[in-house]
Amino acid sequence: MKLSLASLALLAASASAFTTSPAGRVSTRLAVAPGETKASEKVVQAFADKPEEDPEFDALVKSNFPEKGFDPSNTLLATSLCADELARVLEDEFVSIYGNNFNLGGLSGFPFAGNTGWGAMSAHVPDNGYCLTIHGPHVGITKEGQIGKVERSGIALVDNCCGSAIAASNYLKGITDGSANINPRIQQFTDFQQGAVQELILPFGKRLARADERMRELPYALYDSQEVMVTDIVNTGKASIKQGLAVLGGIQINTAPDQLDYFHPLRFDYYDADGNLVENMLPYLR
Repeated sequence: MKLSLASLALLAASASAFTTSPAGRVSTRLAVAPGETKASEKVVQAFADKPEEDPEFDALVKSNFPEKGFDPSNTLLATSLCADELARVLEDEFVSIYGNNFNLGGLSGFPFAGNTGWGAMSAHVPDNGYCLTIHGPHVGITKEGQIGKVERSGIALVDNCCGSAIAASNYLKGITDGSANINPRIQQFTDFQQGAVQELILPFGKRLARADERMRELPYALYDSQEVMVTDIVNTGKASIKQGLAVLGGIQINTAPDQLDYFHPLRFDYYDADGNLVENMLPYLR
């Protein structure tokens, strides 16, 4: 599969657990050595320190959490990832282990299914079972190392990635530098999700304007906004947790079709049957 998992260092999992490959994406090993391509060098520079293999990652995240009781027979996978087909790369990795997912996400990865979607999802968790929830935005990096764009299979155009996030960023930039009019119809239902993304990113105007590299900072700003929503949804619906809940949040980094993708984990929390946050498992991934 075309994915590598990254924390402060890029974490590479073994390919043995994966059996499917998204259409248009070249199947390859998960491990990647730094410096193979300009894109991988840029990933190292922008999103991590130094790649290293983590042989425990597959056993901990992909296959099961043996100490917690998670396994494919008793775990429902829920995802809040962008609608973009490139975001399916990460999703398909976990679907190949846990089966079909409950989709909570929309544009840019925001959990637009909200409290109602979370309640419906919780009711579908197996009796005495668990939920694994994965969420976060995504960002592209081209073969030449340009952040915010990516090559796509069968398309000559080097496209924006994430297009929704960049459109929201451009809208925000126009407001902060005074060159754009605020759209009073931002919440029209024909483009409701994009309007919401633009509103949800408004508090990050100064942060993005001051960033050395706006496209690098953008997915982290989006993640911080989404984290507030995800935490609120989980806390509101935590009474519906059955045996336990794991929440894995981070940023998916998409590259060209013939190269590895990456995931930068920023949150890995475990909640018990009573809805209490009992363990931060993120250090296991570093």
